[in-house]
Amino acid sequence: MDDAAAAGRRAIHEELERARTTFHRLLDSATDADLRRGTEGTRWTNGQLLFHMLFGYILMRPLLVLLRVFGRLPRSTSRAFARVLNAATEPFDVVNYLGPLGGARVLGRRGMGALFDRVIAWLHHRLDAEKEADLALVMHYPTRWDPFFQDVMTIADLYRYPTQHFDFHRRQLTLADDGR
Repeated sequence: MDDAAAAGRRAIHEELERARTTFHRLLDSATDADLRRGTEGTRWTNGQLLFHMLFGYILMRPLLVLLRVFGRLPRSTSRAFARVLNAATEPFDVVNYLGPLGGARVLGRRGMGALFDRVIAWLHHRLDAEKEADLALVMHYPTRWDPFFQDVMTIADLYRYPTQHFDFHRRQLTLADDGR
C-alpha cells in the first residue's frame, strides 16, 4: 500500500472514531427531556435524529455489498439501478422518516450507544481488510436519496459517506451542550 492510500485509510479511521466519540458525548450529556425535544429543520426529536445518524452507519453493510456487486458489472447497470432508485424517492423518504420514530424508542440511549460502537468497530475492521483494487470499485448512486450520494462513488468514497451524513445532521440537534 502506498503512502497516499495509507493516509486515506488513516483519515477515514479518524473520522469514524471522531463520530463515535461525538455520538457518545451527545448521548451521555443529553437528559431524557433533551432527547424528547424537537430538532431544527426536521420533524424528529433529538433522540430520533440521533438514531437516524446511527442508521447512516448501519446502512454501510448493505451499501458496501451493493457496490461490490455493481462495481464488477458494466457501469450502465448501476446507472440504470440508480435511476430506478431515484424514481422511488418518495417511498424511500417515508421509510427513512418512519424508521427513527421506532428505532430510537426500541433501542433507547444505551442500545444506540452500544450499536454505534459495534457498527464502528465493524467498519474499522472491514476498512483494514479492503484490498486497494476494491477501494477503487465504482457505482452510480441515487442522488435524490441523500445529498451526500454522488452520481458515481468508489468504495473509498462510501466509507466517508456516513460521517458526512452524521456531521450534517449533528447541526440540526438542539441539545443543550453538544460541544460544537
